[in-house]
Amino acid sequence: MCGIVAYIGNRPVVDILTDGLRRLEYRGYDSAGVALVGKNSLRLLRSVGKVKNLVDKINKDWPDHASICGAGIAHTRWATHGAPVEKNAHPHTDEKKNFAVVHNGIIENYAPLRENLIKKGHVFTSETDTEVIPHLIEECFEGDFIKAVTAALKQLDGTFGITVISPLFPDTMIVARRGSPIVIGVCENEAIVASDVSAIIAYTKQVIYLNDNDIAVVKADSIDLRNIDNVPVSREISHINWDTGAAEKGGYEHFMLKEIFEQPQAVANTLRGRLDENDATAVLNGLNLTPREIASVSRITIAACGTSLNAGMLGDYLFEDLADLPTEYEQAAEFRYRNPIIQPGSLIIAISQSGETADTLAAVREAKNKGASVVAICNVVGSTIARESGAGIYLHAGPEIGVASTKAFSCQVAALLMMALKFGRARRLSRQEGLDIIHELKRLPELIQEVLKTSRHIEKVAKKYSRAENFFFIGRGYMYPAALEGALKLKEISYVHAEGYHAAELKHGPIALLEEKVPVLALANDIPGKDKIIGNIQECRARKSPVIAISTTGDGEIKNHANDVIEVPRASIFLTPVLSVIAMQLLSYYVAKERGCSIDQPRNLAKSVTVE
Repeated sequence: MCGIVAYIGNRPVVDILTDGLRRLEYRGYDSAGVALVGKNSLRLLRSVGKVKNLVDKINKDWPDHASICGAGIAHTRWATHGAPVEKNAHPHTDEKKNFAVVHNGIIENYAPLRENLIKKGHVFTSETDTEVIPHLIEECFEGDFIKAVTAALKQLDGTFGITVISPLFPDTMIVARRGSPIVIGVCENEAIVASDVSAIIAYTKQVIYLNDNDIAVVKADSIDLRNIDNVPVSREISHINWDTGAAEKGGYEHFMLKEIFEQPQAVANTLRGRLDENDATAVLNGLNLTPREIASVSRITIAACGTSLNAGMLGDYLFEDLADLPTEYEQAAEFRYRNPIIQPGSLIIAISQSGETADTLAAVREAKNKGASVVAICNVVGSTIARESGAGIYLHAGPEIGVASTKAFSCQVAALLMMALKFGRARRLSRQEGLDIIHELKRLPELIQEVLKTSRHIEKVAKKYSRAENFFFIGRGYMYPAALEGALKLKEISYVHAEGYHAAELKHGPIALLEEKVPVLALANDIPGKDKIIGNIQECRARKSPVIAISTTGDGEIKNHANDVIEVPRASIFLTPVLSVIAMQLLSYYVAKERGCSIDQPRNLAKSVTVE
């Protein structure tokens, strides 16, 4: 993986491809490349590092690039097989240069395929799994482009989103997917293909999302869809409801900072039209569940990864406290390999910002195979998890460009709270309890705005601790998942070693690491558990660790126990974790900025993890 852009039409192809690559830079990558085809000719350039390096190389080696129209493919690579060096960058070709391929995903059986192709005389030049694809196409080619690609794909085990071009067929691109997203922009007399709509929306808002094992034969004036068995299929055209401005910085220094400050509006969008005060419940039509069906649910499993998993942990508490439902959270990568117990009445909730997370998608499929009902919480409309789940909640948070997720977390928790409210009202919650939650949710955008107003103070605290190389985050109850998320944010973008712990676990080993060079961030909000967390703070101070406390506005007691205090507004136990996480997002951002880190594109990370 990471980013694919392809174009066919009568405009300068290089400009469109490189513009698309720039729009995909947020996904994280280590090299880039581009290939163009004309009649019986193929041009290929690749470079290590940023897209700018590739553009510089194009300007030097292809001085006529502004006049080149036709078909081309481009890619930003996040290394899986083989080091991030030029020979491993995409596109890849066969040795005859008849076929060029860009690929996201992993070919699990590439080693035996490669060995067999070498025996047949094929010469490989990279260490990648991707390179077997153009060689397989060449091996299968008998004059028919689509048949050769189809025959090659049928031999692949694993995941792929690919685009193939050939100088033998300069008016055609072949696009296919299995497990890795591909979207085709529908234009007039041209077509643009990408792994993410952000590379497309400058040209069209009408798109087609491919399903697994779909193959598209794309020409400037036509898109022919079929499956891997060459049977014609139809896919609906979707409309993208945001524009290029939503994917730009808008005056902020980084996308991450912009997205942190977008959270009041993002949460408002998630809540809009979904709170029903008459019945004191949430209106979530996308769940496709009646009150009777909700009442028949006997168990919930939440499957997610990373930040979404931390939101899911909060969901665990919410469903048990509000709906009396046994709930567990599961690291999605373990779900299908652990042979989970799925019984009648089981409901699986899959959470993914992108809707393309490979491990979470695998969990969805395993759950469906075992007969469970599945609902998804996703941000990206038309994403694979959303489509395959068939039911769920869209966040409507707008595009999240920064690799470190921020506004998706707060919107996910808001969606989970609405869902727990709906389930609770169908099972045990009184009308008044439901109204109390609704009134609190309606205040959430305003409460978030209050947290954002403290950003200058948080920046000062961040500067004070920016040189620490180890950090602890501790919390109890609802604040434990928040501690995990705070630690994750800090390590993601500042490269500081940060660990999140349940505060009670300090005495069971981690306390051995405390010293004056190890700051501790303690979530000491004025909610149940505060007295215990004060005791934990005292344990840290006794070992000379400086303590940053996140407390409730106006709670003067905490100042007596901590070195520094960051205040967040008073809120219910259900929403206090969101407000505290936003404060920790700002802390992490300013620590990373002070350390000179690449904030929007942290090293080694990709925005959408589409491989296991």
